[in-house]
Amino acid sequence: MSFSIAKMAKDARKASFSVANLSTVQKDAALTAMANKLVERTDLILSENEKDLTAGRENGLSEAMIDRLRLTPERVKDLSNALIEVTQLTDPVGTMSNMTTRPNGIRVGKMRIPLGVIAMIYEARPNVTAEAAALCLKSGNAVILRGGKEALHSNLVIAKCLHEALEEQGIDANAIGVVPDPDRNVMNELMTLSDDIDLIIPRGGEGLIRFVTENSRIPVIQHFKGVCHLYIDQYAENEMALDLLTNGKTQRTGVCNSLETLLVHKSKAEEYMPLVAKMFSEKGVKVHACEQSIGYFENAEVATEADWDAEYLALEIAVRIVDDFEAAIGHIETYSSGHTEVICTQDYRLANEFVRRINSAVVMVNASSRFSDGGQLGLGAEIGISTSKLHAYGPMGLESLTTEKFVVLGDGQIRS
Repeated sequence: MSFSIAKMAKDARKASFSVANLSTVQKDAALTAMANKLVERTDLILSENEKDLTAGRENGLSEAMIDRLRLTPERVKDLSNALIEVTQLTDPVGTMSNMTTRPNGIRVGKMRIPLGVIAMIYEARPNVTAEAAALCLKSGNAVILRGGKEALHSNLVIAKCLHEALEEQGIDANAIGVVPDPDRNVMNELMTLSDDIDLIIPRGGEGLIRFVTENSRIPVIQHFKGVCHLYIDQYAENEMALDLLTNGKTQRTGVCNSLETLLVHKSKAEEYMPLVAKMFSEKGVKVHACEQSIGYFENAEVATEADWDAEYLALEIAVRIVDDFEAAIGHIETYSSGHTEVICTQDYRLANEFVRRINSAVVMVNASSRFSDGGQLGLGAEIGISTSKLHAYGPMGLESLTTEKFVVLGDGQIRS
């Protein structure tokens, strides 16, 4: 029998009603069972993941994409631990806030409730399958997961593990749907199912996100590219500035919180740029440099306008020397994707000014951009990083997967 995305959506809608009414204890027990099942089936998961890796290499996937796709025993264990961490997070469903008493005696407040059915569309990240499922379950939602064809075997085996755990806990396995058909037509149909799906979260390349945004009939939370900036102010400490750059650019390049542009105050360049050039040479970082900075590097290319917008996701970076703090702010305002921006400085006033004026989803002072992550910021596993200034902005955890309804408590009041 052929696969029907419409049926999966209707099944998810039905499951969402029961999931919304699960207690925190029930949800945490299910998450624990899911985490344990992933560890128990590690060998099977790695075997299926190897099929995706082999196909990815044969199809010429970049090393950054292969790294996103790859699972190891350690990564499966980390994934299991991420689900356990979600059990430790406060359940937002049913919490009340802002309860006030009106002059006529009625009490008005807001209660957190699930969104309903969430669809995730993502590329080459099998970890997203388990993490998104965990966050949606804990927040009382059903989820439909449509991964890319690159990770199809990995996603389906992870789904098998999660379904087994749900069934053992007596929970409708349709609460977690993984689309088994990567055909683009299936995704196109999914984006029309507004009667059964409440929100779409695309997670992947800029092209995918723009396609979903332009074609969906369902509200979309956008996660555009991460053009993350590090600005080295004239009052920065050299050692700290180099550490932030090294960690932000080279620790893991194929992720959206890695640095893509380095801005350096012109009065800092003479003492700082040779340190940068040495580190980039040792790490094999390709440099696209402005005319003022290119002389510090061997084999650097002159930066073009396109480089200031680029998300390289590789050992590659754009470098610009700026005249002053205002020039750094102006560059970020012009080219930022709204993801993460960092300033390195010992000037408290400038640090506060940077935080006040830069309105990206995450703004940091003297900390690595690699901390722009739901787990690192205390949210547990994240479902994505929203660059849309909507109800969710930045890393999205449990609360971002809920909304609020008004609750009115009275003792017989009528409106005159």
